[in-house]
Amino acid sequence: MRPTREEMEAAFDARFPKEFHQAVASARVAVAGLGGLGSHIAVMLARSGVGHLFLVDFDRVEITNLNRQAYGISHLGQPKTQALTALLREIQPYLEIQTWNGMVTEENAAELFGGYPIVCEAFDRPENKAMLVNTLLCQCPDTVIVSGNGMAGYGDANEIHTRKIMDRLYVCGDGKTDVGRGMGLMAPRVAVCAGMQANQVLRLIAAQAGIKED
Repeated sequence: MRPTREEMEAAFDARFPKEFHQAVASARVAVAGLGGLGSHIAVMLARSGVGHLFLVDFDRVEITNLNRQAYGISHLGQPKTQALTALLREIQPYLEIQTWNGMVTEENAAELFGGYPIVCEAFDRPENKAMLVNTLLCQCPDTVIVSGNGMAGYGDANEIHTRKIMDRLYVCGDGKTDVGRGMGLMAPRVAVCAGMQANQVLRLIAAQAGIKED
């Protein structure tokens, strides 16, 4: 049976400080790209009690996604926005979810994401990553971007870390490995990087609410 909203709230209150829970419950976060990074970022934020997620992708779930993304066999062929929404509903049925199924371009990025104080960049291609980051930095002065860069292969996961590049840009990853040079995307390092991005989002939410880290 599905838990009631009150039961879900009580479960969060039992595990998080109330001030923090209130901050994340009122937070609005966008996730651009719902592949290995974005699907796991969204799952982690839902589990952490973030109240509103905006999920953006143009693609469908393929069998080649299953080695590192949050989806299962039952999601094959579905738009990633649809599949991830269903998955998140199994985790947090009262989560507010907005989706957009389409390509993000330099022309529509600011309109799509300008209303969100935090945007997770989780695209695959370097040129798409650069486009989104540059557009949001230039056109959305109130938006903070948490980007992923460098998580391919099965090298030392301790090399993956979070760097503050400028006031409104954080980059998570090792900053060097990509899918070239014989490197593939493996579940462990992708998940580590996604965890770094999700954790940075929670730190930003707490900071914006005036909650100091221990």
